[in-house]
Amino acid sequence: MRDANAIDFWRGLALVTIFINHIPGNTFERYTYSQYGISDAAELFVFLAGWSIGIATRTRDGRPEPALRSVLRLMSRTIEVYRAQITVMAIALALIAGTALLLDNPLILEWHNAGTFFADPIQTIVGIVLLTHQLGFFNILPLYVVLLGIAPVFILLARVSRLAALALSTGLYLTSLVEEWNLPSWPGQGDWFFNPLCWQLLLVLGFVLEDWNRKSDTLRRWSRRLTPIGIGIVLVGIVLSVLELRPDPLLVPEPRLIFTFDKTYLSPARLIHFLGVVLAFQAVYAMLAPRIGVVVGYLTSLGRNSLAVFSMGSVFSLAGQLLRFWTGGGLLIDVVIFATGLFALGFTAWFVEWRSRKQPARA
Repeated sequence: MRDANAIDFWRGLALVTIFINHIPGNTFERYTYSQYGISDAAELFVFLAGWSIGIATRTRDGRPEPALRSVLRLMSRTIEVYRAQITVMAIALALIAGTALLLDNPLILEWHNAGTFFADPIQTIVGIVLLTHQLGFFNILPLYVVLLGIAPVFILLARVSRLAALALSTGLYLTSLVEEWNLPSWPGQGDWFFNPLCWQLLLVLGFVLEDWNRKSDTLRRWSRRLTPIGIGIVLVGIVLSVLELRPDPLLVPEPRLIFTFDKTYLSPARLIHFLGVVLAFQAVYAMLAPRIGVVVGYLTSLGRNSLAVFSMGSVFSLAGQLLRFWTGGGLLIDVVIFATGLFALGFTAWFVEWRSRKQPARA
């Protein structure tokens, strides 16, 4: 397994943060950075996915691997993520149904858009397979499936011109913001919670910046110079969040998504805030790694096995929501959920790596 590194560390932190934030109202939610800024861990997760693609699609000597191999690699990963989404959706529906039976409370069947499935399973199961029907808090992996599916276009274009890939991505992002393009949900009403046509920009940014960072030290030099600006952006985000200052969607001019803090469309304010967070915290890992080795080791193990850990985290966060509903919540219950969840995420990462080590030995 690869050694501890900043990418896996921050990805692991994002996974823990997402697990906590997916249990609304719990005691520890107030200590996550989503409570003190405009963006949250979802932006970090997608950006690091793009950065990781840049690392994965080149050879050990730094040259781009053959185009067909990169495309097949991304197709394989897309299938893995799709399989994970179908599996966790089935488990989530079973958890909701089982809890409704246990508590004799049919209203639980309406949780997180699950009511559509139980009311019309024939159409909804088709929607689940097509990814057009998503439960609440189970909508990041469908985004990831689409982003991986379209990633080869941007990656192969970036090999010709990074600027052209970024221009295409930015053009799609801005057009989707102005025209309010999104993928439709079905059989229910509405659109996808995470709009892939906008969120693809973060993936492409991650890939392009990784490539630039590898080929030149210009990005590193400028990012250090811009650190004070990043800190300023973070401080502004804290003030806006603490004071609950948000633009009123009904009062802003058209195109309104340019001026709001919309998560679905990754509005510019969220994107700018996230880039400020990256600038402000870029040197933190190097300072922390020698001092909190156990924590770094734990988080990087999560980051190395992000798909399995995220999938289990999604299931355990839903279980935590249902447990809080059943018991009424409270500090003790939240501590139990938090500790159990951290152990489950760590065990998942350990198990995946243990199984990977055992398989070559058996072969």
